[in-house]
Amino acid sequence: MPSVNRPPFIVGLTGGIGSGKSAAAEHFARLGAAVVDTDAIAHELTAAGGAAIPSLVAAFGPDILTPDGALDRAKMRALAFTDPAVKHRLEAILHPMIRQEADARCLAAADAPYVVLVVPLLIEAGEDYRRRCQRIAVVDCPEEIQIARVRARSGLDEDLIRRIMAQQASRAERLAAADHILDNGGDLARLYAQVEALDRLYRELARSAPP
Repeated sequence: MPSVNRPPFIVGLTGGIGSGKSAAAEHFARLGAAVVDTDAIAHELTAAGGAAIPSLVAAFGPDILTPDGALDRAKMRALAFTDPAVKHRLEAILHPMIRQEADARCLAAADAPYVVLVVPLLIEAGEDYRRRCQRIAVVDCPEEIQIARVRARSGLDEDLIRRIMAQQASRAERLAAADHILDNGGDLARLYAQVEALDRLYRELARSAPP
């Protein structure tokens, strides 16, 4: 395994909503990679007592909290979609905190074979995350499959899902930025086989990376 003094080899994992990022990340973790998930970090920061809560209340008022003191994500999402200024303020609060925590977790995982940094908006973030990654892997599937998966898991209506997708990078933009593409238009067995092939590649790349 890499020395703890060696910078971690970081693979940025991204994909559109409903593409299957979580399924891919979970399989990378089962194979022994360290997984740092920026969505999970965001949930921790906005949970009751989370580090971002005071700044969010100061910016948007206490009405954006649930009764237990967590960020009301549905209410915040609705506000952000209807008001670009709200979206900008929300991102200005959360994104630096998420990046700081993600960096710390990646460094803490330097003794892992490699790190998978899961960033749903990696392409949209420009160089903020791309410069941290030695490789970028994109989980891809047709847009109609994305919509069907999101409707099945969350109950969101198709119009809202399409609005979310419209605010993300296009499928073509994600694919153009990818070093490796995981085709998740089929079943999980097919996705897992592709993850296993990339796991072997990333282990070799990490071993041969300069210190």
